[in-house]
Amino acid sequence: MIERLQTLEDRYDKLNELLSDPEVISDTKKLREYSKEQSDLSDTVRFYQEYKSVTSQIDETKEMLEDETDEEMKEMAKEELSELTSRKEELEEELRVLMLPKDPNDSKNVILEVRGAAGGDEAALFAGDLYRMYTRYAEGKGWKTEVIDSTASEVGGYKEITFMIKGEGAFSRFKYESGAHRVQRVPETESGGRIHTSTATVVCLPEAEDVEVDIHEKDIRVDTFASSGPGGQSVNTTMSAVRLTHEPTGIIASCQDGKSQIKNKEKAMQILRARIYDKYEREAQEEYDESRKSAVGTGDRSERIRTYNFPQTRVTDHRIGLTLQKLDQVLQGNLDQIIEPLLMEEQAKKLEEIGQ
Repeated sequence: MIERLQTLEDRYDKLNELLSDPEVISDTKKLREYSKEQSDLSDTVRFYQEYKSVTSQIDETKEMLEDETDEEMKEMAKEELSELTSRKEELEEELRVLMLPKDPNDSKNVILEVRGAAGGDEAALFAGDLYRMYTRYAEGKGWKTEVIDSTASEVGGYKEITFMIKGEGAFSRFKYESGAHRVQRVPETESGGRIHTSTATVVCLPEAEDVEVDIHEKDIRVDTFASSGPGGQSVNTTMSAVRLTHEPTGIIASCQDGKSQIKNKEKAMQILRARIYDKYEREAQEEYDESRKSAVGTGDRSERIRTYNFPQTRVTDHRIGLTLQKLDQVLQGNLDQIIEPLLMEEQAKKLEEIGQ
């Protein structure tokens, strides 16, 4: 591991040189590529440099202990050695985690698709709750949210809503949200006060750039239509809504939220690109089943991942058996108390695999 870390530090130093090279500065693509690589390495290099410093201090303290005759100085040196040794162990653990294989999509923006599933109107209301939960979480991180497409429900909430969250590392936090979310509560529309169970599904896609997905214009069919609101009624008379169909894969993306057909087409293309990228990634991952062993859950989007129980103010994540009596906090966007344990579980599984 130390040899690998030294190689990474050397590469980091080289990137610093490259980023001040006029030729690189004038090349936007190279500048972006090297800047991202440097950013990805920065934490690892910082911890490794501290590790080297602590290791050097340990050696110096041990030498001092061998030569020192003053008992009081010896005690101070022993105390310092104990603290340094403890810090070295902490750094080794940090570095082991930092050296784990990284998801290349982690630093990207994320596109979320939330749909009401089983439960009719109540499922649509719950989809709205999830949308608000995610936007509040993003807001707390200083990330921006942009609605790409939505179909509102007549009773409130959404039959479906697609939105992008823009921020460094957004996908790394939201990727654990893909799957079926279940809610247990008394619906607002229920006069008998009986608890109903409804579900909404969430799909999280990393934003894909042009260079990552090769889409030919000739392979895309473009259809335009009038935007519709709750119940399907037309909300404007212009043909501003756009539906794109990628004929080789049959993947469809649409957008009707904007008044401009051009902007709607741009947003629909963002969704289409992300869905095609996701399809190819999932196919590659299925071919190499071993890569799925380290994932939290099966990755199946029909998998029930979480239950939100209102009568007991309880949230349960079924993948890791985590239960919190903090439903209000979670719905207000305090998701780190769920995401952090999921992240730690995945890291633990990867470390176990490497150990094996």
